[in-house]
Amino acid sequence: MNDSNPLSSLKPRRPAWNKGKMPGPKPPLRPGHVWAIRAKLQLEKRTRDLAMFNLAIDSKLRGCDLVALRVDDVAPNGYAIDRANIRQRKTGRPVRFELTEVTRQALDEYLGASGHGPGEYLFAGRCGPDHPLTTRQYSRLVAEWVSGIGLDPRKFATHSMRRTKATLIYRRTGNLRAVQLLLGHLKIERTVRYLGVVKPLALRLSAKTGCEQVQRPLLECLEIETGCYLQ
Repeated sequence: MNDSNPLSSLKPRRPAWNKGKMPGPKPPLRPGHVWAIRAKLQLEKRTRDLAMFNLAIDSKLRGCDLVALRVDDVAPNGYAIDRANIRQRKTGRPVRFELTEVTRQALDEYLGASGHGPGEYLFAGRCGPDHPLTTRQYSRLVAEWVSGIGLDPRKFATHSMRRTKATLIYRRTGNLRAVQLLLGHLKIERTVRYLGVVKPLALRLSAKTGCEQVQRPLLECLEIETGCYLQ
């Protein structure tokens, strides 16, 4: 009689994808974190990472949209422009964002050093200029940036980049409608959940500020003012 356990012949299960990770929404970076990461990247002369980090903060784009950017999207004439407009992959809706002076300078230095031209991906991957950086590679870079200044990389992710400037704008203005437009959200409820705002307070604020009251000049002023605060 064979007393061996039939379960012993089974292959071991693959570890869970989130083993060792901290699930749930990731917090935004604080202004001090932004300054520290920028300073570290500048000292290490990592022009690509500095341009990518600054652009991620300013654009508030999802990781899939950030890595898919082409040179023409932010520098159609060979140098970085003041504001850009792209179409989001997730929603299909266009979103516009401002580029601060710090970001434009970092992009110009990066483009000059890399030699990327019109039509090419802004941040090329390992497979050559015809293939963009993958979202997984971008995620690893974010973990490297935050761990480089002593933060726990498990607590932050690519959405921390997207949340940083949006959260700062909301905290300084309380204008949910403006943040909704800047993030490209279809519904205000999505912005409420994204920012982690208490719902009754959010509803009162959104009732005070209608969509028709949020004009493009106001959005540009909010972006520029907040960008200067982060510089």
